Amino acid sequence: MSDASPPTVRERSERVAFRRGISLLALTLLVPGSAQVIAGGRGVGRFALRVWLVVVAALVSFIALALLRRDWALAVYAHPVTQWVASVVVVVLGVGWALLFLDAWRLSRPRGMGRRGWGMAALSGLLALGIGFGSMQASALSRSQAELFGSVFGGGGTAVAHDGRINVLLLGTDAEPDRPGIRTDTMMVASVNATTGRTVLFSLPRNLQWAPFPRTSPLFQLYPRGYWCEDQSCLLNAVHSEAEKHPELFTGVKDPGLAATRDVIAETLGLKINYYAMVDMRGFESLVDALGGVTLDIAKAVPIGGGSSKVEGYIQPGKGVHLDGFQALWFARSRHGSSDYERMARQKCVVNALAKQATPLNVVTRFTELARAGSAMVRTDVPTSQLARLAELADAGRRLPIASVSFAPPLIEPVKPDLGLIRQTVNDTIAASVALDKEAREQAQAEPAASGGAASGEVAAPVEKVERPAEPVSGGAEEAKPVVAKTAPKTDATFSEERRTEDLTEICGVS
Repeated sequence: MSDASPPTVRERSERVAFRRGISLLALTLLVPGSAQVIAGGRGVGRFALRVWLVVVAALVSFIALALLRRDWALAVYAHPVTQWVASVVVVVLGVGWALLFLDAWRLSRPRGMGRRGWGMAALSGLLALGIGFGSMQASALSRSQAELFGSVFGGGGTAVAHDGRINVLLLGTDAEPDRPGIRTDTMMVASVNATTGRTVLFSLPRNLQWAPFPRTSPLFQLYPRGYWCEDQSCLLNAVHSEAEKHPELFTGVKDPGLAATRDVIAETLGLKINYYAMVDMRGFESLVDALGGVTLDIAKAVPIGGGSSKVEGYIQPGKGVHLDGFQALWFARSRHGSSDYERMARQKCVVNALAKQATPLNVVTRFTELARAGSAMVRTDVPTSQLARLAELADAGRRLPIASVSFAPPLIEPVKPDLGLIRQTVNDTIAASVALDKEAREQAQAEPAASGGAASGEVAAPVEKVERPAEPVSGGAEEAKPVVAKTAPKTDATFSEERRTEDLTEICGVS
C-alpha cells in the first residue's frame, strides 16, 4: 500500500502553471510573438509575428538568390551598407526577442507556480540574456565585415579575363622611418586561369633597372627608354616614390604611385593587370596571426634581424615548422647572409603556404581578427561583386600546384634585363600551365564515367595530389624543438637557382 498522498489542488495548479510557462517560452523561442497571441498580449504578439515573418521571408529570399546567383548574393552580402544596416537590425531584433521572453514569463503568472516560479524566472532570464548576447556578437561581426569590405575592397579593377586569365598584382610595401616614401620591395603577379584556378607566380626583383613604362603612363615623358638613372638609384621598387614626386603629371589619379607601379610591371611582363592587392609588410604579421600562423618545411636557417640591427636569433630549419606572424614576417623579409633573390623565393613560399592553408573554414572562424588586421594593412581594387568568382577560383587553385618564375640571375641580369626574354618566359610558362590544364581535362574525359560513381555523360574532376598541412608532432624530443634559436645549424641546403617550382622547395616547402 503506497504512503504517497495524492497531490493537492494547489500542487496540481502549480504544475499546470509551470507547464504552461514552459510552453510559452518554447513558443517564443520557435515563433517569437506566438506566446503573446495565445496568452493575452495580442497587439504585441501580432506585431512580433509580422516582424518574424518578414525576417523569415528575407532569409528565404536571400537563400534562393544564393542558389540561383551566388555572385549577386555575395555582392549584396559584402556591400558595406548591408553590413552596417544588419549590425543595427540584429541588435534591435535581439533586444525585442529578449523582451518577448521576459513578457512570456510575465504572462505565465509565475506567482502561481510556487517554488517552481524561481526556476521559471531563471530560465527566462537565461534565454533573454543568451539572445541579447548573441545579437550583440552578431552585430559586432557585421560591423567588422562592414569595416573590412569598406576599407579593403575599394573596387575599380576589371573583371574581364585577358586570354582566359585573371592577373593579380601583389605588392608588399616596406616603408622605413629612415627613408622617404613607400618602397614596394615585394612585387609579384599571380596569373590565374579564369576557369580552373591554376596559378603561376611571377616575381620581379626590387633592384631591376630599365623597367619600361607604357606610352600611356605619365612617367613615360620622363623615362621614355625605361626607368634608369646614372647613379643607379632608379630601381623598380622606387617607381612608387618617383610617381609620388610628380603628382602634377597624374591629373585625376587618386594614387599616382600605385598607378605607375602597376603600369611598369604590366609593361615589363607583357601582361594586362586585372586587380592589385597591396600589403603593408609591417602589418603582415597581424594577418598571419589572424590566420593562426603558417606552417612550412624550412631547409635553411633564416636570421631575425640584421642590417642596421643585430641578429636576435635564427628561425630553425625543419619539417612542419609553425611560424607566428612575427617569425613569418622575418622569414619573408630577411636579407642578412643571403640575397634579394633568395628572399624572393622565401616570399613566394609564404604566399604559396597562405594560399594553401587559408581554408574557407579557417577564414570564417577567424573573420573578426582578419577584418581587424586586413582593414589596417591591405588595399585592393577587387570589387565586392567579384568576391564570389575569385573565391571559387582561389578554392580551386589551392588544390593545384602553384608554378613559379623568379626573374633573377642567371635568367636575367637586373642591371640590364633582357625584356624580350622576360616576356617570352612569361608566355612560355603560361602556355605550360595551360597545357597542364588541357592534359588534366583529357585525362578526366578518358576515365570511365562509372569509375567515380558519376552518371553517364558526366565528367569527373581531375584528381591531383594536394599538399596538406603536416600533422603536429606529439611526444618525444621533436615536440620541444624551438622555432627560433640563437645559432644557425649547419646544413647542406643552398639557394636554388632554378626558375620554376624548385625554388619553392629548396629553401622552403609547403607542408
